[in-house]
Amino acid sequence: MRTALAIGGSDSSGGAGIQADIKTMTANGVYAMSAVTALTAQNTTGVYGILEVSPEFLENQLDCIFTDIYPDAVKIGMLFSGDLIRAVAGKLHRYKAKHVVLDPIMVSSSGTRLMQEDAVRIMQEELFPLAEVITPNIPEAEVLTGGRIQGTEEMEQAAKRLSEKWHCAVLCKGGHRSGDANDLLYWAGEASWIEGERINNPNTHGTGCTLSSAIASNLAKGDELHVAVKKAKKYLSLALFAQLDLGRGAGPMNHAFAYREMEDGGKYGSGPRRFVARQEQEERNG
Repeated sequence: MRTALAIGGSDSSGGAGIQADIKTMTANGVYAMSAVTALTAQNTTGVYGILEVSPEFLENQLDCIFTDIYPDAVKIGMLFSGDLIRAVAGKLHRYKAKHVVLDPIMVSSSGTRLMQEDAVRIMQEELFPLAEVITPNIPEAEVLTGGRIQGTEEMEQAAKRLSEKWHCAVLCKGGHRSGDANDLLYWAGEASWIEGERINNPNTHGTGCTLSSAIASNLAKGDELHVAVKKAKKYLSLALFAQLDLGRGAGPMNHAFAYREMEDGGKYGSGPRRFVARQEQEERNG
């Protein structure tokens, strides 16, 4: 069985962070492991507290993982401080980590800062060169490039700048745009649009964690990057189509939608089946 490691913060409500990573990796057929960088007190209405682990304890976790069950891919999420970033970078260097997917999480969907301001520069310098792909959303890409992104041309320019500067692939996520939900994958001088349907579901807590963890899972299983991204986007879309509705705020998705579909004998809803049918037709049409 292929393996994947999630490095990030814990979400006590289970919709994002390490909990979403483990659910996603399990649903995508790999053995999930975790190195926790912080505890958070949060639910669907917001983040109410953050407690960092020490860099030494994070290093201890990573040593235990890499020296026993070596991961076939690594997903990195919340890293609150520069010291934690340096700890992760040092261990990834030491163990020659493969297929690193970095989700540069800076602010939660409820507006809470999840990374200290000085840590953004350290993350770029220490972790971007180790990543196979980074997955910023539009606001994050704006912070990383210092420019405004209002349309497809600006998305391509931002992804190109980041890719050429740090020598990694860039998946610029288009979920913050109106209309479609298309993402842009830029690597080796080529831009490729991954089309996505905007799904009418206000419960989107953990979408970024889920997408990056699904990409890491697919890379761990041997998929090429473009294929890994397309499969991951399909999984995320189906989890949103499931229309789970929990909590008083922006709720989580159903990472286990496939199990629910199986339990219900295929009666879970026509939305996911229509989506899959369209995807399969597009693949047949090239």
